[in-house]
Amino acid sequence: MLNKVILMGRLTADPELRQTPNGVSTCQFTVAVDRGYTTQSGERQTDFITVVSWRQTAEFVSRYFAKGRMIIVEGSLRTRSYADKRYPDVTHYVMEVQADNVQFGETKAAAQAHSGGNNYAPQQFAQPQYSQPVQSAQPQFAPQQSAPAPAVSFGDLGDFEEVIGDGDLPF
Repeated sequence: MLNKVILMGRLTADPELRQTPNGVSTCQFTVAVDRGYTTQSGERQTDFITVVSWRQTAEFVSRYFAKGRMIIVEGSLRTRSYADKRYPDVTHYVMEVQADNVQFGETKAAAQAHSGGNNYAPQQFAQPQYSQPVQSAQPQFAPQQSAPAPAVSFGDLGDFEEVIGDGDLPF
């Protein structure tokens, strides 16, 4: 059986690190993931998926991620239930992703450029301009002279005895 989830999307809010009564770190956050198509009116569909991380992963998320940052989450789908405090006879069921591995989904420069706005649509960034290096009259480094590689000999294959059948093998 297989239960594997891989998500790539943007955080909808700053993650908040919490501690269980036993001192275990946990972090719950929501990832906005665009669907691969648009509606007939041209609108993009987005799913908002709840993700829970524990221990070092929770501390990593709370330290390095913020609202609007692109995140890649690998984990598994989990279902849990809880009783409603106002209505003791009502049980709610929640489906969420338990994160096993979390990675950055964009470069640091792209994240800093994106953090100015609150929208979740990707922005177009200016392409860097590259130029040819200026060549000076003096070389910046002197090429090193290397010694010629020694000749390698693999020996004579006559040292090996030919095995006629499987019964002659020592193992």
